[in-house]
Amino acid sequence: MNKDRIEGAAKQAKGAVKETVGKVLGDTKLTAEGKSDKVEGKIQNAVGGIKDALKE
Repeated sequence: MNKDRIEGAAKQAKGAVKETVGKVLGDTKLTAEGKSDKVEGKIQNAVGGIKDALKE
């Protein structure tokens, strides 16, 4: 596991929390930010996975 995978997983978790809170509060901007964070986290996690695969 490299830094990108860890940070990506953290962004995904943060995004999920933001999205849920936004839905509960009816805040569409917060919900959208949460979804965006989740996507960024998935991409960063994938980049980290590729880097790990290339190291092997």
